[in-house]
Amino acid sequence: MGEKVVAAGFDLADRQRYRRKLRDCLEALERLLAEKRFDRPRNLMGLEIELNLVGSDGLPRMMNAQVLERIASRDFQTELGMFNLEVNVAPHRLAGHVFSQLAEELRTGLGYAHRKAEELGAGVVMVGILPTLTRHDVDLVNISDVDRYMLLNDQIVAARGEDFALEIDGVERLGCTAASITPEAACTSVQLHLQVTPGRFADVWNAAQAVAAVQIATGANSPFLFGRELWRETRPPLFQQATDTRPPELQAQGVRPRTWFGERWVDSAYELFEENLRYFPALLPLCDDEEPLRVLDGGGVPSLRELVLHNGTVYRWNRPVYGVVDGVPHLRVENRVLPAGPTVDDVVANAAFYYGLVRALAEDPRPVWKRMSFADASDNFDAACRYGIDAELRWPRPGRGGVTAVPAVKLVRDELLPLAAAGLDAWGIEPADRDRCLGIIEERCRRRFNGASWQVETFHRAQEAGLDREAALAATARRYRELALIGQPVHTWPVPLPGPYPQRTR
Repeated sequence: MGEKVVAAGFDLADRQRYRRKLRDCLEALERLLAEKRFDRPRNLMGLEIELNLVGSDGLPRMMNAQVLERIASRDFQTELGMFNLEVNVAPHRLAGHVFSQLAEELRTGLGYAHRKAEELGAGVVMVGILPTLTRHDVDLVNISDVDRYMLLNDQIVAARGEDFALEIDGVERLGCTAASITPEAACTSVQLHLQVTPGRFADVWNAAQAVAAVQIATGANSPFLFGRELWRETRPPLFQQATDTRPPELQAQGVRPRTWFGERWVDSAYELFEENLRYFPALLPLCDDEEPLRVLDGGGVPSLRELVLHNGTVYRWNRPVYGVVDGVPHLRVENRVLPAGPTVDDVVANAAFYYGLVRALAEDPRPVWKRMSFADASDNFDAACRYGIDAELRWPRPGRGGVTAVPAVKLVRDELLPLAAAGLDAWGIEPADRDRCLGIIEERCRRRFNGASWQVETFHRAQEAGLDREAALAATARRYRELALIGQPVHTWPVPLPGPYPQRTR
């Protein structure tokens, strides 16, 4: 959500000045690109994970401020809901044993945070949507006590002008309204950053868009919301609806939602930043004192704070990011597709699969985005969210023209895992790291089993054992928490049989 924001409100002059500053920022970005001022290739990746605070009863705990005080680490921060935290992992170079190193750092950091949370009767759980969350848990009273969250809520609510309609048709149907953006706090994700040069940006972004559906299909982990079984990955429709500034009339006119997949392949990073300014009004028109064009004329590098802030209020699933480190600007692709969890091994495997696949596809002499339509990529994303690992996706025929429908698990095992392995080799990843991570993805596909599959099957087994819906969801959340703490990847997790204790091992 960016830096600390403090403001009482905005007037017309604020918005006019902000629009001017945004135009200046965009012009400065264009000049920086033309002058080739950006950082050299450094093969840097970064990682953020949003977390849930959950008690041993499987229910959310509204105490992120108290837990953060106990953790006392700048690596951990607040997120939108009082039951959320976020952990940020320092950038790593994509090479060698980086995925083993990431796994060890995450186990250490999350283990420490969990122990501190336990001192207060909570625990840290990685799950896309906590199955025991209720509508009352995401009321405005449970928004984190941070100025920027309330300010953002006020601006989105004002732009919409009415309650948010949450309507999702899945296995079951959810229909309700919300008076604030706080239901978005139910969505916890893993965000994967990759620093790229301007010349490589479009290829990497297009590749990331093409594989977003595959990421969801293999990694889905959010099948429940407010007691209903919906999509296998319910985060995307929930996030879109909970941040939708469009009343029904603007939706009918085709106005774009602020959370969106996009509508076309691109040729440059500039196009995405320009689209964000052209299509989306400012939500937080906060102006910095810096004059970006004057800084550029003086030989400096502008921070483009207005552009960065505005960009952070447009929720693309693959977001362009501008940053400055040690006086040198750089670009990143921020992949926001994946749900959190279930375990560190699963998160790291998902990351390795993504980085390897994007590298291979971005360097393919016959780019996938030249062989399939953007509409197919968008439809694939929707299908993967609905059906998870059982999705069927449209993909170019290998070695032939045209596009064909293929089960996601077959596409991954036959074509994409070998590509991801080649991409990880190109990054210089050690073979043992490569094989361990991609082996987890392969086993999920072989068993047709991921986090969403486990949650759904466990929930239904609990109901078959005689538990009512609420108790079955709580039992699912408790068992999820227990198995996540053990730390074995989700495809190995047992599913309870009817009755109190018997287990079946997959």
